[in-house]
Amino acid sequence: MKGEGKMVSKMKWVGLVGLVLSVISVLVHFLLSRFTEEGIPEYQSTITIFSRRSFGEDLSNTSPLYRRLWGPVRRLEYLHPDANPRRYYADPIPHTNGFIFVRIQGGFHEIRNSISDVVVVARFLNATLVIPEIQSTTSSKGISSQFKSFAYLYNEDQFMAALVKDVKVVKTLPKDLKGQRRKKNIPVFKVPYSSSLHYYQQHVLPMLKRHLVVELVVSDGGCLQSILPPDLEEYQRLRCRVAFHALRFRQEVQELATKILHRLRDPGQPFIAFDPGMTRDALAYYGCAELFQDVHTELIQHKRAWMIKRGIVKGKLSVNSAAERLKGSCPLMPEEVGILLRAYGYSWDTIIYVSGGEVFGGQRTMIPLRAMFENVVDRTSLSTPWELSKLYGREANLVDTHQMTPPSVEGVMKHEAWKTAGPRPRPLPPPPARPKSYNIEGWWGWVAESDNEPESTVMELRTNAHKLLWEAIDYIICVEADVFIPGFDRDGKGHPNFASLVMGHRLYQSAASRTYRPNRKEVIKLLDEIREHLYQANHTWLTSIRRHLRKTLVDGLIEASKVSKPLSFISHPLPECSCSRHGSAETSAHASSPSHHPQLLAALRVVHRCPAWMESDLILQSKEKENEEDFDEVDSASGLFFGRNGGTHEAGGGGMESNNKEEAQLEDQEELEGGDR
Repeated sequence: MKGEGKMVSKMKWVGLVGLVLSVISVLVHFLLSRFTEEGIPEYQSTITIFSRRSFGEDLSNTSPLYRRLWGPVRRLEYLHPDANPRRYYADPIPHTNGFIFVRIQGGFHEIRNSISDVVVVARFLNATLVIPEIQSTTSSKGISSQFKSFAYLYNEDQFMAALVKDVKVVKTLPKDLKGQRRKKNIPVFKVPYSSSLHYYQQHVLPMLKRHLVVELVVSDGGCLQSILPPDLEEYQRLRCRVAFHALRFRQEVQELATKILHRLRDPGQPFIAFDPGMTRDALAYYGCAELFQDVHTELIQHKRAWMIKRGIVKGKLSVNSAAERLKGSCPLMPEEVGILLRAYGYSWDTIIYVSGGEVFGGQRTMIPLRAMFENVVDRTSLSTPWELSKLYGREANLVDTHQMTPPSVEGVMKHEAWKTAGPRPRPLPPPPARPKSYNIEGWWGWVAESDNEPESTVMELRTNAHKLLWEAIDYIICVEADVFIPGFDRDGKGHPNFASLVMGHRLYQSAASRTYRPNRKEVIKLLDEIREHLYQANHTWLTSIRRHLRKTLVDGLIEASKVSKPLSFISHPLPECSCSRHGSAETSAHASSPSHHPQLLAALRVVHRCPAWMESDLILQSKEKENEEDFDEVDSASGLFFGRNGGTHEAGGGGMESNNKEEAQLEDQEELEGGDR
């Protein structure tokens, strides 16, 4: 008996020790997950592993081919950002005319445009600006209460600190005015797109002085005309300070974008950012439905009919998409952009980051691009779901429940009458109502069975709000990319889109960064020339493509000043927000064609010289560097057009070998001089 008692006692102690060890193990695992949360995703993630050059030849950043593909645009190296005031510019007056409360609706690029405009309006009216309310990011969409409105996307403190010398900014209205707004006792203006300052002076300012507060509703991506009179240039530079300095994304967005940038640059190679711009709204607005097939054409046509009904589009429902494509009114397909890049000389292992959300038309539209470039990635392949979920904060679990429509009173009465009817036999009762479902799988299943697009579910509304964060990440990466190329530069209202804002930011921040602005009309014409024998592209055609892309590096800026700038100033902030270095004249004297640089500055109307404090950082290029010949490696680049190795392919190999050195040197000279022949 005593032995059995001792045995039981030992078992109890063993069980107790095991329990204690289990508790300690759980605590250790909890602490590890708590304090190493930054490292765990890195280990568990399925981040894309980039394909590398099979022939073991990494381009040196000093090689001629590297400079031709990735190097800065030399004719634009003399342009530098300068958005500081240049004339007398007073600090904001403490006693303002009142408060301006702004509600902004729209997509990412529309929000960014509108914020820049409302700051200028507040400065012009000598008003205190309440931090704008972005869309309706409320709990009705299941958005985390951790981030509200403006703070959901941007850093409020940075915004206020950066504009302290421009306009008085507060986070909320005073309590008394907040109560008046809640009771709808304050004047509300639904501001027309691209309104003039005269409109605000004549209509908004008197009401502001009378009520001490006005509410502006901005919904079309801009509430102030893009081009202002010359005497109001300081307001244009204020727009630049807002868009390129004050509007910083919140910390979580910045951190994830920085991580993705590091992962893109880990292989030690530069990368290209490509924005397709293929949204359903843009395709419907310009009548590009016939470029697609099956249900996607129906979806575009349905959206176009909706736009016509609301006056957004004034044309006909049926449009000849082939004719619109030839006029350059439709986006370049990913396949066409891939052909341009391969023809220019980018190899199969070039890293291409595709920005934007889902490309309209599905992943099948991306298949040709992925066939030409193996390293095609996006934010989802360079981050983990856990990292993306951190951006959203703690959100409520939503269940997509389709609420049943209550039966009519007449239906209930008929059902009750059936129950109390005479002796059987009698007809069976009506079947119970069922929620509407569609036979075709996918969000577009309603097209085949209904003329009306279903209302967005709560989950879809939440996803639309998250798109702002996704586009913020893409925006940062596109601005910092070594090369940027857009597929389209217009949105669903005919205004400059996401890609236009990226090009404007790159132009301001680093004008010499390589940004292609292809002329779609010319590109389509060139592509149609070899549509039937694409894999037999000859040297003449390749030369035409390369000359066109080189030409767009500079001439595209002049075209943008005529087309994009009148619609959105921050898509082309020249010449108001740039200056030229004093050393540009001396340096250009060593160039092969000294007259090019003054002519370019004159064409871009950049006459302001950079201030003296910027000159201390000036590093003049040596005469030897200016006279370097960027040998255009036609043979190797052409051999890589659709294959991995440097060998020529079945068709077109002989044509590539017939290139002579004089033609190559002519192309290299054009590269040095900016390609504007």
